[in-house]
Amino acid sequence: MLHFIRTITIAGSVALAAGAAFAQDHPDKPIEVIVGYSAGGGTDVMARTTAPFIEKYLGDGASIVVKNMPGASGQIGVTEVATADPDGYTLGTFNLPGMMARTIDREADYDQDSFTYLANVVNDPNVIVTTKGGGLDSIDKLIEEAKANPGAVTVGMSSLGGDDHFMLIKLQQLTGAEFTIVPFKGSAPARTALMGGHVAMGILNISEVAEFQEELNVLGVATEERSDFAPDLPTFKEQGVDLINGSMRGFVAPAGLPEDVRAKLLDAFEQLEGDAEFQEAMKATANPVEVVTGDAFKALTGDLYDLARGVWEETPWN
Repeated sequence: MLHFIRTITIAGSVALAAGAAFAQDHPDKPIEVIVGYSAGGGTDVMARTTAPFIEKYLGDGASIVVKNMPGASGQIGVTEVATADPDGYTLGTFNLPGMMARTIDREADYDQDSFTYLANVVNDPNVIVTTKGGGLDSIDKLIEEAKANPGAVTVGMSSLGGDDHFMLIKLQQLTGAEFTIVPFKGSAPARTALMGGHVAMGILNISEVAEFQEELNVLGVATEERSDFAPDLPTFKEQGVDLINGSMRGFVAPAGLPEDVRAKLLDAFEQLEGDAEFQEAMKATANPVEVVTGDAFKALTGDLYDLARGVWEETPWN
């Protein structure tokens, strides 16, 4: 028995030493960040803007490669992350509430415990946009048209069961208006369809329309107070519709990430909020920064799972 315990102790010491050496060497090859949406959307922009700063804080020539895996409302990409080796070389973007909604409205090969939670980085409020020349250039006109002709107003959005969809559910519940959803594989193709006049209205995020305000009518922002990124844009609340909603976007790794590698990555993400250059880069892409790391990020995920579950039980979207 004593020999057995001694063997276990020695084996454990060797494992700890190997782990420490692993973290010291990490990363010694490029880290892949999987984005579950198309290039050009809000999540993709967040990932590509954040990557150089994580490289800086990891140091030693760290390199991050962004890989887009769109489809199934982000499920394909996030499943790839959940099932990857927890070696610190596969990370992924993580959208809330959408990623948790995928575990409610369909079969999913992941759940809340499938990830090592690194950091939420962005809290991006929703906006409603309409086509130029379509006549629906105010929230009042939009609601009036949708109530007068139920289902006639088509709405482009990135997915069902995501923040865009929850925003539309809230709008319908608040106003009694009825819309027809046209889902796309990401916000960028939804925005393109809107600009081409293929749908009448879009629900996007403020970061996704900041550069397109000349081409689209932006009817309002779903925040309590006006956004610093568009101070001239009124909130819906100011216009008599109490709509508050948005998308949170961050980064996860597969569950079981070695503790010392997790600590190294967390340290890099925690330095983002105090980095003035990072803040400027995110401001330039109209991405409102809200950094929540580690266990607090996991707790936030649990809260938004409960929100999605509640919406599903009252208003199933499939």
